[in-house]
Amino acid sequence: MRRLASVGTEERAEPEKDVCTASRLWHITLSVAGAAAPLKEVRRGLEQLAHDHPFLLTSRYANDHAEIRYWEEARDLHDAAAVALRLWGEHRASAKLPPWEIVGLEVVGRETYHQRIAEGYGPPPASPMGVHPF
Repeated sequence: MRRLASVGTEERAEPEKDVCTASRLWHITLSVAGAAAPLKEVRRGLEQLAHDHPFLLTSRYANDHAEIRYWEEARDLHDAAAVALRLWGEHRASAKLPPWEIVGLEVVGRETYHQRIAEGYGPPPASPMGVHPF
């Protein structure tokens, strides 16, 4: 219980609400595309993004599109998706990424990801890690 000061000199007690919800792992696949850019610059930008944010598992790229796959820790799917949708735009300048738009987003829970892999569906586990051409 925590004590909250009320109007006047009296205090009343209110139970604390349990606002902490356990975080879960979410597998993110973010796809971006736009006008063609030099491959060397695309690769360098993705490598910088991976350096700045070591949670990135792997990225694949071409001169006009890229795919980034990684694990995100978040309370729920909405939070994981919100973070993923901000990733490209928030780091475009610092990593010198192309001015591409997000054209796809997949967010699945850890259990779903592993179930898909076990059943032979979905992308194979990202290996090797890093930045690679398509």
